[in-house]
Amino acid sequence: MIQDSSKVWLGLEYFCYEGDDLWGKSAAEMASLDMGELVKIGFIAKSEDVLDYTVVKVPKTYPAYFGTYSEFDKVRDYLDPYENLYLIGRNGMHRYNNQDDSMLTAITAVENIRGGVTDKSNIWAVNTEEDYHEEGKKN
Repeated sequence: MIQDSSKVWLGLEYFCYEGDDLWGKSAAEMASLDMGELVKIGFIAKSEDVLDYTVVKVPKTYPAYFGTYSEFDKVRDYLDPYENLYLIGRNGMHRYNNQDDSMLTAITAVENIRGGVTDKSNIWAVNTEEDYHEEGKKN
């Protein structure tokens, strides 16, 4: 996704409601918040390390599981061969994962990248248990 392999592309995602304070922030305010968070958690050393940013606000982005959802395997079959593209989390995988599972798909993707693993089946294997639901976890 980036031309210079010595650079890193990173996407951050915030959940909010249209019209709330977070939604109302300008692109510059969001970028400042993002960089501050990345510094705070030690992901980057300083805000000046960020070379560029883009802020995209997408209303009503929660995945919808109707219509052609049963055909999602066709999308996956088409996209999985792209070695530098990883579909992760609820929106990337169009799967109702809880936040822990969504983060686990991201962690697994990073481990794959670091290990030179191009097969993505371990990412798709996260949260495939049929008996798991947010309201009635059977653990």
